[in-house]
Amino acid sequence: MKQITMPLLSPSMTEGQIVRWLKKEGEPIQEGEVIAEVETDKAVMDLEAFESGILKQILLPEGSRAPVNTPIALIETESEETGQLSTAHEPVMEVKEKSETSSLPMPSAQLKQGPVEEKPQRIKSSPLARKIAEEEGIDLSAVQGTGPGGRIVKRDVLQKVEQKKKMLPVQEPSALSPRPSPGVKKIPLSLMREKIAKRLLESKTTIPHFYLETEIVVTALSQLRNELNQYYSQHEQPWKFTYNDFILKATIEAIKRVPAVNASWNGDSILYHDAIHLAFAVAIEDGLITPVIKDAQNKSLMVLSKEAKELIQKAQERKLSPEEYTGGTITVSNLGMFGIESFYAIIDPPQDMILAIGSIMKKPLVDGQNNIVVGEVMKVNASCDHRVIDGATGAKFLKEFKQIMENPLSMLV
Repeated sequence: MKQITMPLLSPSMTEGQIVRWLKKEGEPIQEGEVIAEVETDKAVMDLEAFESGILKQILLPEGSRAPVNTPIALIETESEETGQLSTAHEPVMEVKEKSETSSLPMPSAQLKQGPVEEKPQRIKSSPLARKIAEEEGIDLSAVQGTGPGGRIVKRDVLQKVEQKKKMLPVQEPSALSPRPSPGVKKIPLSLMREKIAKRLLESKTTIPHFYLETEIVVTALSQLRNELNQYYSQHEQPWKFTYNDFILKATIEAIKRVPAVNASWNGDSILYHDAIHLAFAVAIEDGLITPVIKDAQNKSLMVLSKEAKELIQKAQERKLSPEEYTGGTITVSNLGMFGIESFYAIIDPPQDMILAIGSIMKKPLVDGQNNIVVGEVMKVNASCDHRVIDGATGAKFLKEFKQIMENPLSMLV
């Protein structure tokens, strides 16, 4: 019998949650076949079987979490089926009974010894719950199970651990804390929300942010965008550019003019990057994620537009692979589509800058002949890491960005 463990599916992943098992206990599985969907701190990813065989036991039910490398299921491989007949013909329920008598699944050699005599007062609990209880010195007989059939699961043991730390007596949850006010709903944090909270708290408390703001006249940009969209609407494969496409392209061109901002803090050094890996924020259910356009310095406006749309769709479906949301060197966050005029974003470490883009607003402007005209303007804020960027460097970058946005034809050259 072999273990399937919680895999490391992203560089920052410490635990995963089973969203859905695609195979049931007792069903055959093939090597490379997707057997479950696992939620990480960034996306929902497929879990593939490493060997062919029979899925004997699911240790981690749907909706439950486990640290990386924790056993989540047991598989009887094809070699075991052919070479260990007594194990292969053993009922699935018998395997379950045996696995519940210890904190770790029994090896196949022990399974062949025959049924293990059930203890008269055996406590039903998950392997992960038993492991945590053993590490924390918790007596499982004093824990009330909330899992299926009264089974003790991870959350029950963790609640007991918290009670122990606070030196509180064991009480019913309703007696331990006041009842929520009417209309208040308590929802556990998702892995993504937990990760966002930790990273942003780290950023805000360890990075010395300073902020720069500029107002950009985008009247010429709006006209160019309309003309391009009109032109490409007549093609066999029509295409429509968004304002965000031009913002991304302008960011890249401004970095080329002021490459010092394409850097990151490295503790005892500063890393300056030749390649521009442009990240941009995408709002998704229960959080946000920042897909990354790699080597953006080599891509045209059309290529950027197409790649951005593909990444946005994958992000919204929670299907981004780790290489598609890691490695960014600078980030753009655009809330203009929500009518937000101006805001200040929090830097995503180890990057040294994030651009915050506001909505396009119409307002009176004075032209070159001192005439008052109606123009379209956009406010852009840069949050900078003062350990890496000085005020003059950040200001120079923002000045170049403004010039490119106000003279958009330069992006097409």
